[in-house]
Amino acid sequence: MSRFRLRAWGGALVCLGLIVAKPGAQETSGQTPVDVQVDLQHHFGTFAPTYRWFGYDESNYTTTGNGQELLRELHDLTPEPVYVRAHFLLATGNGKPELKWSSSNVYTEDAAGKPVYDWKILDGIFDSWVGAHVRPYVELGFMPQALSSHPDPYHIPWPTKPGDVEGWSFPPKDYGKWRELVHQVAAHMVARYGKAEVATWYWEVWNEPDIFYWHGTPEEYYRLYDNAVAGVRAAIPAARVGGPATTGPTPGSKSGTFLEGFLRHCAEDKSSATGGAVPLDFISFHVKGSPHVVDGHALMGLGRELENAAIGFGIVRASAKFRELPIVLSEADPEGCGACSPEQHPEDAYRNGAVYPAYSAAEMKGLTELAAQQQVNLLGFLTWAFEFEDQPLFAGRRSLVSHGIDKPELNFFRMAGMLGGERVAVTSTGAIAAEDVVKAGVRERPEIDAMATGSRDGASVLVWNYHDALEAGQDAPVRVTLHGIPAPTRRLLVEEYRIDGEHSNAFEAWRRMGSPAEPSGEQSATLKAAGQLQTMGSPRWVAVERGQAVVEMTLPRESVSLLRVVW
Repeated sequence: MSRFRLRAWGGALVCLGLIVAKPGAQETSGQTPVDVQVDLQHHFGTFAPTYRWFGYDESNYTTTGNGQELLRELHDLTPEPVYVRAHFLLATGNGKPELKWSSSNVYTEDAAGKPVYDWKILDGIFDSWVGAHVRPYVELGFMPQALSSHPDPYHIPWPTKPGDVEGWSFPPKDYGKWRELVHQVAAHMVARYGKAEVATWYWEVWNEPDIFYWHGTPEEYYRLYDNAVAGVRAAIPAARVGGPATTGPTPGSKSGTFLEGFLRHCAEDKSSATGGAVPLDFISFHVKGSPHVVDGHALMGLGRELENAAIGFGIVRASAKFRELPIVLSEADPEGCGACSPEQHPEDAYRNGAVYPAYSAAEMKGLTELAAQQQVNLLGFLTWAFEFEDQPLFAGRRSLVSHGIDKPELNFFRMAGMLGGERVAVTSTGAIAAEDVVKAGVRERPEIDAMATGSRDGASVLVWNYHDALEAGQDAPVRVTLHGIPAPTRRLLVEEYRIDGEHSNAFEAWRRMGSPAEPSGEQSATLKAAGQLQTMGSPRWVAVERGQAVVEMTLPRESVSLLRVVW
């Protein structure tokens, strides 16, 4: 066992990556195979589906045809509940989205300063979520113009210039009215959807108050939080409330200091709204990578994202009162600007292809491993990607679909949704420890690693070949050995799902078409089919000897496989 790291990943199943032989495997036969060992008898508890959280800036895209179709697809990814978060739910405006902007116009005031509530746009958003059977992760923001202490200019179209400030990002001029607004929103949701439904939601106060999303002091944010929580709890006494949704902490950063101060406020201070204890049911912060261009190709920054997580987990771990609370990484992404385009930001070229799902597989393993090491309760990591309207096909903004055509990243979540049951032990000679990724990224060699789950009648096995550099690399032969197959099993039925340049990849199919700007009806149908999760050939039988089975295959650079094994 000296070559291997045996991992028990707290809260997430150790999903193993099996690789099934494909035509052309002989081309890599001279290489030493990566050796993946899966011990189906070594259980670590029930698999926790940390992947099932999604979010986006433009909340008004929720009600578009493509948005509603995608919500249904998100629901269908997994038997577990899927949660959705969006910005600008309380912002003033006409409900027409722009890049990094939306509005609901839920709150205005009459000439006498009396609140006026208009539920039409907000109801459309929440009706779409509840109707698709996904659960709202309600982000309470941003400040309505009539409540803002700095109302003008209220909204400046993106991208803003240095020095621009927008009225939606300021503290309220009246915290009592802010509290009542949140109370009215929560009470309206109870009346519309019922106590049982809203009891399953999460309520998060604001977004990234440590940067330009909040033009106030930390103490003013604490007051905002206290009053928002009081408003929610007045309507839903058992509501799950939390925050502060700060940006990714780095060594000595303002964001880390803000997170520490917020936890100290909740632990030690009295609520400025009620005079009692400050409620806190979950802790949220964000983690982001940092891709950049080196020698003409994009270089991902998984190490930076995992560093954010490691520091944030350490801050939570240091809080004696809250170290066991659930943590939601309410944005967890390769970088920080989902609306940016690779045309202006070539470092974001990863978004359409297979490298994004390979990154996500390595990300899921790394985050889970770090949480287990620091003994914190990682509930979920939220992918900030949805869909964009009125953009060119495969424009390269961070999204899960383009013009209703599923991108490879969505297929990663379809694979993750097949993981279930008991998490089991996995080792790989191609693994890179999470702490080593934090230090140096995935630069010297690819990470070829796996996670696995098992049940009474089968197993699910996930494996990936990931490298930070978006450039050509060798295919990797992989040998997966399953141990502990129950007697008297003599053979396994193995089915492999694959994401690579040729499978589950509508973007590469589009490129092979010649990248048509407006595909024909037949081309669109072909692309929609190419965007679904695809298998490598037909299911096949694999022999079992003395409770063991071996599956061999070749895994290309930047690819992911999911094997479903049935006995």
